[in-house]
Amino acid sequence: MSQVVPAKAPKRRKHLMDPNAPRPVVNRAAAEQSLTSVQRWVASSLAVTTILHLSGGLILAAMALPKPTLSAQIGLNVIAGAFGIIAVASWLFIHGRNLLSPWLLLGVIPGFVGVWLTLR
Repeated sequence: MSQVVPAKAPKRRKHLMDPNAPRPVVNRAAAEQSLTSVQRWVASSLAVTTILHLSGGLILAAMALPKPTLSAQIGLNVIAGAFGIIAVASWLFIHGRNLLSPWLLLGVIPGFVGVWLTLR
């Protein structure tokens, strides 16, 4: 009696789909966490840059007043500093951090820079 040797199945290439060995399931929770993180950074970047542009515009307005008075110039720069604080607070809020933070002190920098530029 002759024994029948089963033919070996050809070895599949790695880049092709193998129905007998499906790809591992992606961890959806990790993928969602990564997507959420990217969304937070994009949203906070857009919010902060938009608000800081508004603050910069107020500084330029204080420098370009047609009839400048000291109170008007300082008032616009104080508003610019307040918007700087709002910009930092929006970053903290979007990232889920505590709003009462020493980082809020960074927000007054546009106001100080504006006063320096306006009164020099």
